[in-house]
Amino acid sequence: MPPLSPRTLNRTFLDRQLLLDRSARTPLDAVRHLMGLQGQEPDAPYVGLWARLVDFRHDALTALLHDRRVVRAKLQRNTQHLVDAEDFRTLHPLLAPVLGKARQGAFGRAVQGLDPDDLARAGRELLSGEGLTRPQLGRALAARFPGRDSLALAYVVQSLVAHVHPPPSGVWGRRGATGVVLAEEWLGGPTARRPRVDEVILRYLAAYGPATVRDIQAWCGLTKLREVVDGMRSRLRVYHDAAGRELFDVPGAALADPDRPAPVRFLPRFDNLILSHADRTRVIGDEDRKRVIVGSEVSPVFLVDGWVRGVWAWRDGTVEVTPFRPLGPGEAAAVREEAGLLSGFLRGPGGAGATGRPAAGAAGGVVIG
Repeated sequence: MPPLSPRTLNRTFLDRQLLLDRSARTPLDAVRHLMGLQGQEPDAPYVGLWARLVDFRHDALTALLHDRRVVRAKLQRNTQHLVDAEDFRTLHPLLAPVLGKARQGAFGRAVQGLDPDDLARAGRELLSGEGLTRPQLGRALAARFPGRDSLALAYVVQSLVAHVHPPPSGVWGRRGATGVVLAEEWLGGPTARRPRVDEVILRYLAAYGPATVRDIQAWCGLTKLREVVDGMRSRLRVYHDAAGRELFDVPGAALADPDRPAPVRFLPRFDNLILSHADRTRVIGDEDRKRVIVGSEVSPVFLVDGWVRGVWAWRDGTVEVTPFRPLGPGEAAAVREEAGLLSGFLRGPGGAGATGRPAAGAAGGVVIG
């Protein structure tokens, strides 16, 4: 088979990310399919689902969080994600080594000399029941381990003990101290004892593939997956890209037509579309990536013809659009239309229709810079 072109990879990725056509999936099905939505910013997963689903409502995701079918927790790449509750049971033990490395790198010196088992035991005792906010947890731990930094103790315990952040953490429009509860108590059972990395890889490829081993590792934060993928070759489809790199995929998964039109889409900060591959050129050029990803910050972006063309911001009731290059007349019109719909959604449940479209007489504000 000839190498997969950048445009084929682009359209296939967008299709699997539910960004070529808004999907009729339920929000829970979409969260499961995507293996989570990056959620450092509480409102970001809402915007991510709005961009991907037909008639998405704010309260649909909020209800999933309150019903404990979706949870907010630190997972892939040691960052906050909203994931299906059952996926959390698999992902947390699998990614525990990543969390441990981050703990050692950031707070190893602050807790040097303390027994991790003692810290974990104290954390479970303190969090059992209704849980605590992160500052409360830190203060309680500092009382048990005098002379240690309370913030460091809280973060270290969170890396040692399976936990989630319950509502209102992660709920649209809510800010404040982050709550911490034991995952097994919130979910009513323990996490998986033997997580299957091969099953997680297959799930990743279904939503993000075709992809290289380095791409898989960039998404989850795990390393040394080459041997695992090599052992799965009989269960995978193998392609190559224009540079000759091996791309793995799930058998039977369709490749999108490279000539298929791609509509304008607006995505939130830290969206996995930008962060889920080592080689991100299937959606963003290297120079533009430097404008979007600065240090640990990842700006909200918009797509034109399938590729990132600029960033946007929500200020004073207006979507401010900043293209990296001039937009053609047709492109500008499409960007303005989609930005208007986004503006309606960002006004929240009280200021927009259920589908995120501005209420009558309240057209969304848009400025294209």
